[in-house]
Amino acid sequence: MQLGTRWNVGGQPPERLPEAIVVAVRGVEDELAAESVDASTWRWTLTYLEGKPIVELDDGTSIHLDPAGRAQVTNPDDATDED
Repeated sequence: MQLGTRWNVGGQPPERLPEAIVVAVRGVEDELAAESVDASTWRWTLTYLEGKPIVELDDGTSIHLDPAGRAQVTNPDDATDED
């Protein structure tokens, strides 16, 4: 069984995270800084689904690995409206 954890935006991600996810986390954090978003109180949450890491930010942004091992970032603002 793998336990998840939480860490602050800008903090050190858990060492057990795949490099692709760490790079994606840093990319999201860089975008937040570039947009002057105050994420100083936000945290990342690491959980595992079927043994695979999923990282979610307090704003709903999530990162997971696709079958090829590439990080996929899902931004809650990217949701499309179905009318």
